[in-house]
Amino acid sequence: MAIISANKNLKRYGNTHIRYSIIYVVITFFVLLFLNIYSAKTSQKLFYNSKEISMLEKCLNASEAISQADILNPATAADTVSGMKNLSVSRLVVTDVYGKVMHDTGAEIYPGNFLLLPEILNALKENDVFSWYYHAGTMYSKAAAPVYINGQLAGCVYITESDPEQGALIQTLQRNVLWITIILECFVIVFSIVFATGFSTRVRKILSSIRVIRSGDYSYKVSLGGSDELTQLADEFNDLTEKLQASEEQRRQFVSDASHELKTPLASIKLLSDSILQNQMDPDTVREFVEDIGDEAERLNRMSTKLLSLSRAESAHDSNFEIVTISPTLERVSRMLYALAEKNNIQIIQKIYQDSPILIQEDDLYQILFNLVENGIKYNTAGGKLTVQIQKVDDNAVVQVIDTGVGIPEESVPHIFERFYRVDKARSRKSGGSGLGLSIVKDMVQRNNGTITVESTLGKGTAFTLIFPVFDTEEFL
Repeated sequence: MAIISANKNLKRYGNTHIRYSIIYVVITFFVLLFLNIYSAKTSQKLFYNSKEISMLEKCLNASEAISQADILNPATAADTVSGMKNLSVSRLVVTDVYGKVMHDTGAEIYPGNFLLLPEILNALKENDVFSWYYHAGTMYSKAAAPVYINGQLAGCVYITESDPEQGALIQTLQRNVLWITIILECFVIVFSIVFATGFSTRVRKILSSIRVIRSGDYSYKVSLGGSDELTQLADEFNDLTEKLQASEEQRRQFVSDASHELKTPLASIKLLSDSILQNQMDPDTVREFVEDIGDEAERLNRMSTKLLSLSRAESAHDSNFEIVTISPTLERVSRMLYALAEKNNIQIIQKIYQDSPILIQEDDLYQILFNLVENGIKYNTAGGKLTVQIQKVDDNAVVQVIDTGVGIPEESVPHIFERFYRVDKARSRKSGGSGLGLSIVKDMVQRNNGTITVESTLGKGTAFTLIFPVFDTEEFL
């Protein structure tokens, strides 16, 4: 099935580079074809303009010479034309005002016959006329101009010229442009194939890496080399795999730690219940064992509740945020923990310097403050104090929870937000700690765009600092 799936993927995606190469070649072909036609037309236009000026100049010179005669007839036309030694044309025809030939140097039309060519007819309408065409490597040009005698239209002059040299020049230019176009197109085809193959190879490496990662090998890295966008994509891909690998390791560690932590109270419950069933005990001893079972069950319940809270904190991304002030929530937390503080002889002190609205989920704020204040009570010294300060610093709301407890060893401070980490396991178990409370707090703080830091001195106490951006309600009024 894997082979069939791979073949389907190749069939669907394997010809992408060929398709884009063909598109690129076709586009460049039409671009080069346009340039070829454009350059040919432009060169012909240049030759046309040059030849037009030359031919019309010759035609006007012949017309001016003939107009010197008193009358236009075959004799005067022949005499005048015979005197034009420097006029190098293939054929010169002189007609009267009706298109009747007076003289033809090409001896194709005898005097007295009519020659009604388009150029002659247009010239008899008192226009200067030029036309040309290119055929078989030779440029053929035609020009005609009216002849005036004594200010009156008397006829026209019609000349033709064949120019194989310029024709050969045009032919050579067109041939060279054509060869250049062919060579460039061949270069484009080769370049497209090489580029497409290289691009496809690099993309296939990324796709292969994705398949490897999908199989579960998060340690795999893709190496492309270079400094283009695909290299950047590969680097981003490698960063993603590193995060996936770290996430997978954390997940496995979490499952392992959770299994271990849950197994401990379950084992205790099993051991205690077996002892009751297998031994003859007096009622007081049985009651003591049952109380121990209840304590372990309660610890198991607390641990399960915190695991559920942690899971919800990780999965809740689209929850509704609210604009709340911190002090009312702190009052609720203080009321809920008053009995615990009184039991441990801990004095809770609230210092509200300046309360500010923040954008947060109120349940999260309650859970954050509850966990921090509860820890400050549980891990405080008898007769100690727990101070909660609320103030505004710049554009931030700052909450500090400061206790006078035993403090945290310096080497343990960087780890206290890790799951299941406990500074003093014996003390934590005695107080019901599971090592999840501060991890939940950190996740909730970060989810609500806040930060949390801790400072602690062993034997003197611990201070947790929460910072949330102040929500400026005036911007929305």
